[in-house]
Amino acid sequence: MTNRVARPTAAGLWTAILLSIGTTVAGCAKRDDAPPPAAAAPAMVESAPAMPDRPPPNPERNAYFGDVHVHTGWSFDAFTNGSRTTPTDAYAWAQGREITNSGMGGKIQIQTPLDFYMVAEHAEFMGVFNQMSDPSSPLSKTEIAKGVNSPDPNVRMQTFAGVLRDMSTGNLDPALTDTTLARSVWTEIVKAADAAYRPGHFTTFAGFEWTANPEKRNLHRVVVFRDTQKLPDMVLSSLESEDPETLWKWMDDLRAKGSALLAIPHNGNASDGRMFEMVKFDRRTPIDAAYNSTRARNEPLYEITQIKGTSETHPDLSPNDEFAGFEQWDYTLSADYERPKNRAGSFARKALLDGMSQEAAGKGNPFKYGFIGDTDTHNAAGSNEEYNYTGKFAFENEAAHRLNGVPGQPAGQVQQVQEFSSGGLAGVWAEENTREAIYDAMSRKETFGTSGTMIKVRLFGGWDFGPADANGAGLAKAGYARGVPMGGDLPAGPGKAPTFLVAASKDPRSGNLDRVQIVKGWLDGSGKQHEQVYDVAWGGDRAPDPKSGKLPPVGDTVDPATAEYTNTIGSSELVAAWTDPDFDPAERAFYYARVLEIPTPRWSTRDAVKLGIPVPKGLPVSIQERAWTSPIWYTPAR
Repeated sequence: MTNRVARPTAAGLWTAILLSIGTTVAGCAKRDDAPPPAAAAPAMVESAPAMPDRPPPNPERNAYFGDVHVHTGWSFDAFTNGSRTTPTDAYAWAQGREITNSGMGGKIQIQTPLDFYMVAEHAEFMGVFNQMSDPSSPLSKTEIAKGVNSPDPNVRMQTFAGVLRDMSTGNLDPALTDTTLARSVWTEIVKAADAAYRPGHFTTFAGFEWTANPEKRNLHRVVVFRDTQKLPDMVLSSLESEDPETLWKWMDDLRAKGSALLAIPHNGNASDGRMFEMVKFDRRTPIDAAYNSTRARNEPLYEITQIKGTSETHPDLSPNDEFAGFEQWDYTLSADYERPKNRAGSFARKALLDGMSQEAAGKGNPFKYGFIGDTDTHNAAGSNEEYNYTGKFAFENEAAHRLNGVPGQPAGQVQQVQEFSSGGLAGVWAEENTREAIYDAMSRKETFGTSGTMIKVRLFGGWDFGPADANGAGLAKAGYARGVPMGGDLPAGPGKAPTFLVAASKDPRSGNLDRVQIVKGWLDGSGKQHEQVYDVAWGGDRAPDPKSGKLPPVGDTVDPATAEYTNTIGSSELVAAWTDPDFDPAERAFYYARVLEIPTPRWSTRDAVKLGIPVPKGLPVSIQERAWTSPIWYTPAR
């Protein structure tokens, strides 16, 4: 595979319109700036308050932000690490209400409420660990309960590490696999989602996480159901099989009975090459057309970023991409802080290329993924707001615990927590805020992921777009009428290069936009893989270097002493019509947009200032938050 830095684009091939006004991209959903009155969330399911009339659908679609990878104290690892939150707490928090960090103290409240949310408890040991704190439960008498209920957080973390180890080896206490209890808990999870669902205003989904971790390598998937009308009595656990084909068969069987569901893999960066490898689970049998078709049918999306790092690409795979090393979290899911060795098979961009190679060989494309982001919080409250970061686990709610660890915590664990990202968000373009519309957007891959901020971005590809189409008012209308949105396939072209319309607007609570890039991957005539990153729109008075083609950095206003920054650089909105200057109609290709903010303080910098200590060694003072659209694919006519 070759990597090239983008050279200056030929004159006349692209037009970038830089708007520094405070408007948003056409079709974006309006948000209520005032959160509901603060109130502690109840511990049991309750009906949501009455809401205004349901807004009418928007045929040009709105941008909605959410998170479909959320754990509460009902997940074994969340409970073991101190969380006593419930699904009802989670849905209250997502709508702007204050909740208690039960078990650890303190209050948690989001600054900008979300549009949709899904509690995805681990299918493994669902509800079991909660029972260990109930003296009347036989589970409280087990040996593992002593560690789970210890007042020492280090003992609880060691217990959690032991459970992870036993999951990988299959050496589990039979008392932990109580399916009767799990069925009851699954029913309550669904009830909580239904109680919080307010069509047109706030959407919830029923779902779970399938947590395969063979040899401490992450193969986790979140499963999302379109509705709660045709659900299984019980979800599938990876304790039955860690082979993803078992999960896909289970999903296909449910689909045959009328269910609508999809799976979303995540954290390939922690899989040590196993997430997107070219062999089946046995690590010997090459993947084939049947495997590829089954995987593509069940997994339309990939979670490109979350607390445990971003898995777009890696500097080892994309050495000419100057922004490839963003929030990597370079660990496997082991208790001994092991670093992965295999980059190929771990990151999304290489998977997109490998998928096209499979398709070129006549086997179909198993990795034709759209992108979203999520948090993977384990304390009911997502952690996506960098300026309002409360950590992944309950014990991280204190800034001192996030940066210094709890007393006696091993240095390796402290470093892992320091390197946690603030987590991401899922963005969808949908007609309205309902289960059906948002699920359908996920299914057709009209989605984008962000590193946690509410950057709004959309991408269209077509054959006859021009500069006049790159405007806020008419971009969506032109895109849908004469092109395909992100997640789609360009039809066979008329022999000329495709043009892409891209529009991005900033999060009002975050930094201005630095630039918009188009990331292209393609196969040449010999089947060799290539990638290139093009800067297509940017803020400020800058121009690419005439020799290297690189756009100068936007600058950095972050003050390490105060953890403050100024929005005096960058732009509030960037729009472009860009035509591929290197297009070859005989070559398969994909294109996705990446949007970068100006540098803003990382959560760890804010915590360090709050505590009056230096930023821990190895952590960046500032980061460039970002968003990624789903790709658009081009396949040559036969």
